Amino acid sequence: MEGFLLKQTVISEFCLTRRVQFYETDAAGIVHFSVFFRYMEEAEHAMWRAAGLNIAHQDAQVGFPRVAAGFEFFKPLRFPDEFEVHLQITRKSTKSLSYSATIVKNGQTAARGTLSVACVSSCPGKPMRGISIPSEIADCFEVATTEGTKA
Repeated sequence: MEGFLLKQTVISEFCLTRRVQFYETDAAGIVHFSVFFRYMEEAEHAMWRAAGLNIAHQDAQVGFPRVAAGFEFFKPLRFPDEFEVHLQITRKSTKSLSYSATIVKNGQTAARGTLSVACVSSCPGKPMRGISIPSEIADCFEVATTEGTKA
């Protein structure tokens, strides 16, 4: 898959550290629930880069739309909290990947989420259809052998 592969590394989990930005908060001064999905996706893209891949190459013949996502919230995040997004691959099939995300601030779990993506053909003018994940991509990922962060 030309354009996807930057350098090959097998990866099953990833940790992204970041800060809450002011624009991510709502009128109550806490991070709006919808932003947690962006945090998870940001960690996913960073994980792909850490594996030597680009999840959304401009000339790609495949894409990875989201087919399921969810979150549970335990503690609020506020501007300018620093936190970590711990992402793990929980399932890998021939046509999809699933992740779990644990968002941790000061050693305590703020939220837990899940995300599943499917591999589809991405040809202009043609409808998307599910296809097998190309081996150049699939070979870069494996299911994590440890449970997620239990902070």
